[in-house]
Amino acid sequence: MNLSQLIAQEPNEANLQSWLRKVPYAAYLGIGAEVRGEDVLFILPRDGKLVGNPSPAIIHGGVIGAFMELAGTFHLVAKMDKPVLPKIIDFSLDYLRPSLLRETYARCELTRQGRFIANISICAWQQRESKPTAIARAHFLIPGDEK
Repeated sequence: MNLSQLIAQEPNEANLQSWLRKVPYAAYLGIGAEVRGEDVLFILPRDGKLVGNPSPAIIHGGVIGAFMELAGTFHLVAKMDKPVLPKIIDFSLDYLRPSLLRETYARCELTRQGRFIANISICAWQQRESKPTAIARAHFLIPGDEK
C-alpha cells in the first residue's frame, strides 16, 4: 500500500506509525507518533547519527528542521476531512536553544485550513514543553480537484 492509500485510513497511532515508515527520511530518523486525545505528539528518538556538533553532542539543525516539517505535514493530514498529501509552500524556523542529544518532541497546531492553503505552527522541545528548542510555522498547498 502506498502513502496516498495509507493516509485515507483513520489517523490512529498505528496508522500514523505506518505513514511515517512510508517516508524514507522519517523512517531513517526513527520519528514516532503518539495520539493523546485529540492531539498528536511526534517523537524524535535519541540517536548518535543525528549529531551535528560532537562536543557537546547537539542534534544537527537540519535534522530538527526536517523533524518539524514532517510533524507539521502529518499533523495536517491527520486533521483533514479528506486526507491528501499536502505540498510545502514555505517553512520558517527559529532555533531557540541547542537540541542536546536526547529525545525531542513536537506538537503542532492547525492555525487555519482553507480550501487550498493551510497554516501549521510547530513547537519542538526536549525536557519541558515550556522551554522549546525550536518553533516553526509552515504553509502548505492542499491539492484539490481543479475543474
